[in-house]
Amino acid sequence: MTDSEDNDRPETYRPETYRAVPSSRVGRLSGFGRMAGGLAGGMMAEGARRLAAGERPSMDQLILTPGNVKRVTDRLSHLRGAAMKLGQMISMDAGDVLPPELTEILAGLRDRANFMPPKQLDKVLREQWGPDWRKQFRRFEPRPIAAASIGQVHRAVTRDNRTLAIKVQYPGIAQSIDSDVDNVATLLSVSGLLPKHLNLDPLLAAAKEQLHEEADYEREGAMMQAYAKLLKDEPDFVIPELDESLTRERILAMSFEPGSAIESLTEEPQEARNQLFAKMMRLVARELFEFGFMQTDPNFANFRYNRETGRIILLDFGATRQIEPAVISAYRNLLEAGLARDPERVLQASFEADFVSPQTVEKHRASIDRMIDIIVDEMASEEDFDFGDRAFVPILRDEGMAIAQDKEAWHVPPPETLFVQRKVSGTALLGARLGAVVNIRNIVERVLADNPA
Repeated sequence: MTDSEDNDRPETYRPETYRAVPSSRVGRLSGFGRMAGGLAGGMMAEGARRLAAGERPSMDQLILTPGNVKRVTDRLSHLRGAAMKLGQMISMDAGDVLPPELTEILAGLRDRANFMPPKQLDKVLREQWGPDWRKQFRRFEPRPIAAASIGQVHRAVTRDNRTLAIKVQYPGIAQSIDSDVDNVATLLSVSGLLPKHLNLDPLLAAAKEQLHEEADYEREGAMMQAYAKLLKDEPDFVIPELDESLTRERILAMSFEPGSAIESLTEEPQEARNQLFAKMMRLVARELFEFGFMQTDPNFANFRYNRETGRIILLDFGATRQIEPAVISAYRNLLEAGLARDPERVLQASFEADFVSPQTVEKHRASIDRMIDIIVDEMASEEDFDFGDRAFVPILRDEGMAIAQDKEAWHVPPPETLFVQRKVSGTALLGARLGAVVNIRNIVERVLADNPA
């Protein structure tokens, strides 16, 4: 689950246990300390076992053991906050290229979170709404209908009989963002999994900025209203209505919109899945080239489906942001080059977007050319594209991993570009989950034509 599953049905969510969120700086730091200690102990035991067997294990073999996978997942699930959110963010970006053990950790963080004990929940609500907060409701369901990295969601009925989804932020989460991100970065650094020359400072700074924005629920409410205005004449989508009177910095109140998990549509007829996903692809293209305003979190839980109306429910606008004109221009150049089936222009556009560095191309030109050829052939085809047929993904992964083995070639694109790419790649993953078949070329060409540079 993610903190974005605002309107999930209660019967579809079964939290494992009440577990208080560590809210003090010392409490959270000790949580990271226990995780590091557990990892070190697991590494020593694994190292001793392998040495006794006559092996000389590498650092990643010692870190990514099954025991350590469980330790990391459990500890980050307990800490929640930015530490867990970072894991979720990475898992949506790199599921096809990460080592299987690390993918397992990150996938686990998408799907699990404990929830606050009643006493801790009541304390948060008292701080935000005052001691008599219960008088505002006919019913407030104490068991959350969703819980994840930043907050948990409750269903409530107001005195005037409106059913709301109330997102309540975990205590101490906003104050712990910077230290959580720094602690995760330190763990990555000492693990040896990242090359020493890789400068993650801009990315970490951007992650902190976005996570602070996501922790400001009043800002999220404003973003939700702004997005609703952009889609006010679009009948295919539903956006919850903000309840401004109940929304606070750490509480987001909105209309409850019933719907099913978007990935549950896998059993629907092929044509229905195709139509739904085509609408979502067109929306992403409009976000980039028409609105210049994008909800950049592609977690599947942010999209639900109302079977009675056939409409798609959009949730969680904490990661919504304006897209810089330079990023929009870079993506336009990249897509136009791809649609023209011009590999050299694609490579040049990739340079301009800073997706790849000149050093990487110089050292791995053949692999990069093969990757570009595959992507251009698949995405620029006049035929419908079958997202469920991912036969080309292992080829791309093999080529990418060949480059990744050369840590000197690692390159981090600008954060603003990564935010957009996260939405694009995450949407493609949803298409794969649904097994959707759509004509990418037609969708992109129409949106580009309707929104000339």
